[in-house]
Amino acid sequence: MPKRDYYEILGLNKNATTEEIKKAYRKLALKYHPDRNSSDSNAEKKFKEINEAYQVLGDKEKRARYDQFGSAEGFGGFDFRDFQGRGFSDFGDFSDIFDSFFGTRTRRREDRVRPQRGSNLRYNLEINFEDAAFGKETRIEVPHWETCPRCKGSRAEPGSSPQTCPDCNGTGEIRNTQSTLFGQFVNIQTCPRCGGEGKIITNICTNCKGTGKVKKNRIVKVKIPAGVDTGHRLRMTGMGEPGERGGSSGDLFIVIYVKPHKIFKREDIDIISDHSISFIKAALGGEITVPTLKEKAKIKIPAGTQSNTIFRLKGRGIYKIGTNQRGNEYVKIIVETPKRMSNEQKKLLLEFAKLSGEELNTIGEKGIFDKIKNTFGQNNN
Repeated sequence: MPKRDYYEILGLNKNATTEEIKKAYRKLALKYHPDRNSSDSNAEKKFKEINEAYQVLGDKEKRARYDQFGSAEGFGGFDFRDFQGRGFSDFGDFSDIFDSFFGTRTRRREDRVRPQRGSNLRYNLEINFEDAAFGKETRIEVPHWETCPRCKGSRAEPGSSPQTCPDCNGTGEIRNTQSTLFGQFVNIQTCPRCGGEGKIITNICTNCKGTGKVKKNRIVKVKIPAGVDTGHRLRMTGMGEPGERGGSSGDLFIVIYVKPHKIFKREDIDIISDHSISFIKAALGGEITVPTLKEKAKIKIPAGTQSNTIFRLKGRGIYKIGTNQRGNEYVKIIVETPKRMSNEQKKLLLEFAKLSGEELNTIGEKGIFDKIKNTFGQNNN
């Protein structure tokens, strides 16, 4: 399957300036960076595609060659008439051109032996609702690979050293010469014995079994900022897997999961709770005590308060992450109607109904209680 046009990938035309190419690359690389698109499985593929396009168009020589020969796969827009009157030497290193057409040349040895950054790690951390609201410092135990303390990552037993690979004589490459219609070409492959490193280890480290790494559990101190929510990621630079051949370590990403609260529900930086009161308290009014995230608070209930009335406690919610701003707590009042009453209680309610002008009859008691229930709990489902 042919690759997409590099100019199309960066959203540019072929007359784009060097500055326009850089600007387009930065914008797209930021948009599709895997760290910002962890839930998008195609982001990494797009990010690699964008990088590949910029590696060619951002280099004057590579861009000129790309513009001349077209697609980097196959011959594309290549015209054999371009060679008329010129020798292969006019094109510089013809093996590089052959690699552009056929893709048979392997990556250079310096790329195979250069330091490589270690992999990132992910740790899922579950915390309480209150810890998310106010922040917390905690310790976690993270399993990861560490550089072997015995061989210091060399993979060889102390006192011994890697030997030059006899198959590639230390070059890391196996070269095969082929004769074609266009002349002789050298096919370069990674040495299968040493993996392209040019050296082999004959006396491997007994501690790490020749891997250069050992599995350990690391205690990591984590400072959780106030205001985090489920899905928030904390980045611990350099706390990931160790690099290869002296490369830097990767990062540790701690993904937060907040446990649900028994009383409170969260909406951004505000919290919401329900609080039940008797229909007597709702009718006569008074003061009630409600829970908050840290302590209890008092709310004045006006006489005649209806069910589902909401009261605000300012500044009793969750901190906005990275600031001193704090949300509110909203208390929704639920008026409860008694399910069981004594005869004395019923008698008093009937007296209340008479004083309120209710029409009573021999079968009206049930209707009166239903009206009272509807009055104070009509919205309480």
